[in-house]
Amino acid sequence: MKRRQFIQKSTAATVLAGVGGLGLQSFGSSKTKKITILHTNDVHSHIDPFGPDDGRNANKGGVARRATLVDAIRKENPNTLLLDAGDIFQGTPYFNYYGGELEFKLMSMLKYDVATIGNHDFDNGIDGLYAQIPHAKFDFVSANYDFSNTVMDTHVKPYKIIVKDGIKIGIFGLGIKLDGLVDKNMYKETVYLDPIEKAQDMSRLLKEEQKCDLVICLSHIGYDYKKDSDKVSDLKLARATKDIDLIIGGHTHTFLPKPTIEKNSVGKNVLVNQVGCYGLYLGKVDFYFNSGKNIKADGAAIVV
Repeated sequence: MKRRQFIQKSTAATVLAGVGGLGLQSFGSSKTKKITILHTNDVHSHIDPFGPDDGRNANKGGVARRATLVDAIRKENPNTLLLDAGDIFQGTPYFNYYGGELEFKLMSMLKYDVATIGNHDFDNGIDGLYAQIPHAKFDFVSANYDFSNTVMDTHVKPYKIIVKDGIKIGIFGLGIKLDGLVDKNMYKETVYLDPIEKAQDMSRLLKEEQKCDLVICLSHIGYDYKKDSDKVSDLKLARATKDIDLIIGGHTHTFLPKPTIEKNSVGKNVLVNQVGCYGLYLGKVDFYFNSGKNIKADGAAIVV
């Protein structure tokens, strides 16, 4: 089966959106550029696929299968980024035995571009996380975790900018409040800052000052908390900001067959996506640009 057919047949669902409120009138132009964003979240040290007798997850997942999918999509479109929204660690004996070394090495082999940090990434303490950093050949971003007084200082940046085919992509990270989720001795002097305030600052900086064509938030704050209206979520974040194009979420293990389209503070579209957990799915969002303007986006969840 050809790669294109395989990817299409593996797609759970697709959503179309005129992101940023722009129309589709110039989509047919030969100047159109396509940027593909692939993403995972809450993989939780699941290296192997689930077995044939595992019930609803039978024969799903596995890093090797994800690598095959990612490679096929990159061959279809070289202008592809691979991102992770946190909770890389904890969940199988691989983490208990290797402490995260295997996870970071495999992600490096898959050529991940950027990841953010989830609460479970502190499960061996901040010193345990720091010890594995040499195995990560990709960048970590977090705008609302201040690591200034910890060993992770300088190893995590608020944001990263990547240019693909002349399209400038700004990526920043957000983490959930650690107090109450993680023992203070594990994260030590890490300071949690308000995620909405930091998102407003980061997205404005990336869109207005750095002139990014596409702004992505890697979020580990959770998709939605219907029973707890006071908690910050990805949907609240989308509504409270105005310069984010895509929020890639984690933490709540929410499976979305297609990205949610949310309106931001000025009435423009924001895509919010999350693909469950354990590496069962690979998120895929395509953005199309014409003359530097974002004219169209579509997203899907691909079964691994």
